[in-house]
Amino acid sequence: MHYPSSASATVVLRASRVHAFANVRTHTGFVKRKAEPPVKPHEFWATKTTEKVKPQVPPPKLDIARMIADPQATTRNIVERGIEFDINQVITLAQLREEERRAERNVLDMRTEHGLQSHVYRDKHRKREKKNERMEARQLKVALKDEETRLRNITQRVADAASALPNWSHPDAPRGGEDKAVLLEQFGPRPMADDENRSHLRITETFHWLNSSASAVSTGTSWPFLMGAAAMLEHALTGYAMSKAIKAGYMPVATPDVVSTDIAQRCGFQPRDGENGPRQTYNIESHLPPNEDGTPQAPHLCLAGTAEIPLAALWANRQLVRASMPAKTVGVGRAFRAEAGARGLDTRGLYRVHQFTKVELFCVTSADAGESDRMMEEIRELQKDIAMGLGLSVRVLDMPTEELGASAARKYDMEAWMPGRAKWGEITSTSNCTDYQSRRLHIRYRDAVGEPLQFAHTLNGTAAAIPRLIIALLENGARLDGNGIVTGIDLPKTLKPYWIGPEVEQAEEEDAVIRFV
Repeated sequence: MHYPSSASATVVLRASRVHAFANVRTHTGFVKRKAEPPVKPHEFWATKTTEKVKPQVPPPKLDIARMIADPQATTRNIVERGIEFDINQVITLAQLREEERRAERNVLDMRTEHGLQSHVYRDKHRKREKKNERMEARQLKVALKDEETRLRNITQRVADAASALPNWSHPDAPRGGEDKAVLLEQFGPRPMADDENRSHLRITETFHWLNSSASAVSTGTSWPFLMGAAAMLEHALTGYAMSKAIKAGYMPVATPDVVSTDIAQRCGFQPRDGENGPRQTYNIESHLPPNEDGTPQAPHLCLAGTAEIPLAALWANRQLVRASMPAKTVGVGRAFRAEAGARGLDTRGLYRVHQFTKVELFCVTSADAGESDRMMEEIRELQKDIAMGLGLSVRVLDMPTEELGASAARKYDMEAWMPGRAKWGEITSTSNCTDYQSRRLHIRYRDAVGEPLQFAHTLNGTAAAIPRLIIALLENGARLDGNGIVTGIDLPKTLKPYWIGPEVEQAEEEDAVIRFV
């Protein structure tokens, strides 16, 4: 199996033969790519290009025309999502856009006039008039500079207003609140009866697999230490999910856990929450002195709430070729969540923590009708395959509009039954973000040489939210004696090849704590 040698490689994920030559778009033009050998299923390779990605992504290229074409539809989309938003902003956006157009025309006219004056000024046969013309030229230059400044300010206000609007909801997404979620399917064994003796808190306390008191000293509450077999279970689940994704044609990526706040915001996250609202992102302060012009030496950074953010940034400011799509990547990242405002039992144990491991899927497709919808179903099938291999009772929900993040047009949640919690708990989700992220990150593609650039569609999905899976496996796999005391855990045998530790050799013993069944 061949992997790209650098992040700038153009990745081809195909299970069939490809054309002998494909044109690759670079900043220096189109280059021919040499013939590649036939591709076996789930194999992929990469071709180096001369492309260099600029350190800064250009301003978002939003579809403002669509936003203001039908203010009622835009307003309805916002209302259906149940977000706090001043509806008058939609009208303001249309007014600002018209003001921007007028300013653009003014600047164009003034630049044209300034150019004509410069041409006349250079005419040697009109020396007598030069003094007056010089004065008029100076005045026009000042006026032009003022109008350009005004245009930049208006453009920024338009961008700010448009960026605050959420993605367009998919026409098939249920409308309403959480109670409007639609059950798409349920699979796995019949959910067992709820039993507080199966609580993962009791299980981890019995076997000393969770150390919260040490984390209270090292970091604070909700930053638990996983100990012994629980730590090994995390590694086994990570390897299992990664193996499934790679076999399905995903390119593995080791992502940074620190990202630019600008990139996070372009992906639909709010790293700089309002001063009066709950803060959900951990920002990183830079102590580097500013540059001489007052600008910061380093970008504003934050801890990534999901590997989706760096995986999306991997494709930022790039031009893909249609033949290399869909591009599918999988990464293991630490997710950092401030979880401000969280209360109750879910803040104890592993269900809602500030840092956890997550295997994340990220895909880039063309904008062709139905392609991102088909990819969403493909991701769902992979998630189902992973969950079925773990023997969990799972239900799949089509989440309603009020449960969608700003970037998502549609979202599926997979929930596993957790008898110790007596609840269903989310273990994966899949979101189709259509062109929301690609317009902000400039992820584009061409159908063929000479064809216009188009904005791609992006999707993300959780292959494995490790703490949630640990809860589900412990609570469903607990072996209890007649008094309801846990004596051991039965884990799915699919994890055995990924397990590191003495539990594998001890699993066959009669009194083994960990057994693979």
